[in-house]
Amino acid sequence: MLLLILRIIYFFAFGLWFSALWASVAWVFCVTIVGLPVGLWMLNRLPQVTTLKPQRDQFVVTTTGEVYRTSLPQVNLLVRAIWFVLVGWWLSALWMTVAWALCTVIIGLPFGFWMFNRVPAVITLARI
Repeated sequence: MLLLILRIIYFFAFGLWFSALWASVAWVFCVTIVGLPVGLWMLNRLPQVTTLKPQRDQFVVTTTGEVYRTSLPQVNLLVRAIWFVLVGWWLSALWMTVAWALCTVIIGLPFGFWMFNRVPAVITLARI
């Protein structure tokens, strides 16, 4: 319960305005193509920057006790590149703007957070 209260205080005192700055810088990095890896890294951490939400990883434990990290199969890189050039760069800017606006209204918070979690999929079709 204490952690939830801390995250709420963080969001209203720091996360709301800083996430707008963070998302803007990340988007600029993504649009420069050269900065795309850094921009995507930043976008993947947007929920953490906004609300201190911990990163989620998927792990598999085998019957022998070995643990390894899994990832979802991704869409073909060429398709993702074409999506980014034609649609992803501008749609992601609109998507993040709407998500941030929803986060400024209490009733829109859940949907705004849901949208922030899906920014990498919007910009490059990344499966998350």
